[in-house]
Amino acid sequence: MSLRVERSRAYPVAVGDAFTTTLRAPLNEVFSRRFGPLPAVREVRDQDGEWGTVGQTRTIVLADGGTLREELTEVADGARFGYRISDVTGPMKIVTASLDGAWTFAPVGTGTRVTWGWTVHPAPYSSMLMPVFGRLWQGYAGLALERLEHLLLAG
Repeated sequence: MSLRVERSRAYPVAVGDAFTTTLRAPLNEVFSRRFGPLPAVREVRDQDGEWGTVGQTRTIVLADGGTLREELTEVADGARFGYRISDVTGPMKIVTASLDGAWTFAPVGTGTRVTWGWTVHPAPYSSMLMPVFGRLWQGYAGLALERLEHLLLAG
C-alpha cells in the first residue's frame, strides 16, 4: 500500500517567483540536511540543460552513497510540477521502490503557499515501515521548506 505525505508553508513572494525558484533550485541546497536516516542530497549528475522540461532525467546522489533517478513528469507553469523517482539504490532501497512527487503553488494572502508531497510506493516487505517513514519524511520536508525560504527570499 502506497503512502501519501505532504507538507506546506507560506512565503511572502509572488506565485511565479516561488514556482521558478523552486523548479530550478539546486537540490543540494534545498536538501542540504539529513533528518534521521533520510540523507541530504550531495549532488546531481546527468542533467542536460536547465531543469524544467517534461521528460528530462537526472541522477540524484545522496550523502549516504545511494542514488535516485528523477524524471520530470509534469510542468504546469506557475502552478505545479511533478516528478517520478525510480532506480533507487543504497539504504533507501530497503523502504522505497519508487515515488511520485509534486510541488504545488497557490496564492495565499500577499504571498504563496508552497506544498511538497510524495506518494511513496514501498519496496517489497516494507509496508509496515511506512508509518515511521511518513513521520520521518515530515521532519525532512520541514528542513527542506526552511532551506527553500532562504532561496526564495534571497532572489
